[in-house]
Amino acid sequence: MNRSEVVDFPERYNPFTGRRVVPGVDDAVPAAALLGLEPPRFCEECGRRMIVQVSPDGWWAKCSRHGVTDSTALGLR
Repeated sequence: MNRSEVVDFPERYNPFTGRRVVPGVDDAVPAAALLGLEPPRFCEECGRRMIVQVSPDGWWAKCSRHGVTDSTALGLR
């Protein structure tokens, strides 16, 4: 395989399992997450466990390296 055949994908992680996302390989997602009932627990950028706060009207999650993600910002509130 030569260098031109290799496509560089940015490293991403599943926000519900923390596993590295591999193109072409499906990762199981919890049913509650598919229904929008579960907030992300892992950072999509680094895979670290996040601090998550759930309230009646939404949630926020904080990665120690990448900051805060909010359900309002994602249009999920």
